[in-house]
Amino acid sequence: MKINRILIVPILCILLCISLLMVGYVPRALAVLVVWNIQTVDIGGSVGRFTSLALDSAGNPHISYFGYIDGDLKYARWTGSGWAIQTTDSAGDVGGYTSLALDSAGNPHISYFDFTNCDLKYARWTGSGWAIQAADSAGDVGLYTSLALDSVGNPHISYYDYSNEDLKYARWTGSGWAIQTVDSAGDVGQDTSLALDSVGNPHISYYDSFPNNDLKYARWTGSSWAIQTVDSTGNVGGDSSLALDNTGNPYISYSDFSNGDLKYARWTGSGWAIQTVDSAGYVGGWSSLVLDSAGNPHISYSDSTNGHLKYARWTGSNWEIQTVDSEGDVGAFTSLALNTAGDPHVSYFDYTNGGLKYAKGQVITPLGGSIYLPLVLRGY
Repeated sequence: MKINRILIVPILCILLCISLLMVGYVPRALAVLVVWNIQTVDIGGSVGRFTSLALDSAGNPHISYFGYIDGDLKYARWTGSGWAIQTTDSAGDVGGYTSLALDSAGNPHISYFDFTNCDLKYARWTGSGWAIQAADSAGDVGLYTSLALDSVGNPHISYYDYSNEDLKYARWTGSGWAIQTVDSAGDVGQDTSLALDSVGNPHISYYDSFPNNDLKYARWTGSSWAIQTVDSTGNVGGDSSLALDNTGNPYISYSDFSNGDLKYARWTGSGWAIQTVDSAGYVGGWSSLVLDSAGNPHISYSDSTNGHLKYARWTGSNWEIQTVDSEGDVGAFTSLALNTAGDPHVSYFDYTNGGLKYAKGQVITPLGGSIYLPLVLRGY
């Protein structure tokens, strides 16, 4: 007998409430069911590294990623009934460190690394085809890219200059690429994450790998780069992900390599408030941070100890943590987005099967409250 999945959630809610009442327990705040729908988007040829996810205005996911065997940049989008997959760039070994953003028309823009020529590249969908450029080819450049679009759709990219061990930044002026070295104090600029504030000024989080092993943050003031060390306790700052709230204050998720923890920092207006989000095993790799409409952070990340995909969200008083996918060795290269309802969407890599996976969470609050009860359904 086939079960209508639309009916599963309310039925489970009712059964849960009945079972709690039967044992004489009524929680103060019975709450939230998160139903995860998990799919394999692309498989074969070890595809799915370096994923980057964005949602269009209808909430449909778009994902850029790397095809390891073919050495191609790939792009997948949900049409409403299935995944449409394209090879975006196959000129050499390309597609590392992808970062995807959608413009106001829903057209994808992707920054990425060209392994063959060691260049920073940029591709955009014109409506009929992919327009591709080398944004920076001065040395071995373009690793750890992070892309954002400004209010007129011009791309801004942060990235690592391996030749000089510097953090760099490129922006499209309308006629060419304006390129700056943001930070050159030591070996800096790995694991970059870029966001633009309301006036279009860039903010970047990144890893100072030598000699300090610190998390750093740079912002453009309008005339120069203001740079801070955010966290210097141990070897911290890898796998950083940055988001700005509606007042322009930065929030950053990142790895604590010394302790194998997921950490989180936010600017209070006068200093950095730092927390350990998850310390259960070696966790926090490939973190991806998004803020919801209330300004609460949500983070997807890898549990390397168990090979699982995990998800954490701040409730306003504590961190609620879930294991989203535990089938095989999964959860690397995560990328997180929230739809307008606050439901989480995550793209990630499946090492076991060599495929790109996607998890869509649906948050359902039958009686209100803050207790998470994760459920997983396969497919739509």
